[in-house]
Amino acid sequence: MFGLGYGEWLLIFAVLLLLFGGRKLPELARGLGASIREFREAMRGDNNQRTLPENTAPREKTME
Repeated sequence: MFGLGYGEWLLIFAVLLLLFGGRKLPELARGLGASIREFREAMRGDNNQRTLPENTAPREKTME
């Protein structure tokens, strides 16, 4: 992936671990994953997934 070997990935991970610490890395990885997922969905045009189906009517608010 990206022409990097295991040694380079290990070095990058070690530098990230030193910079951000072990507690912050999972949060950063989740954010990066979510960003990549959103970007892919936007590129594919899959924005319809978050909308209501056409046959679903919105609920009416009633004052009781």
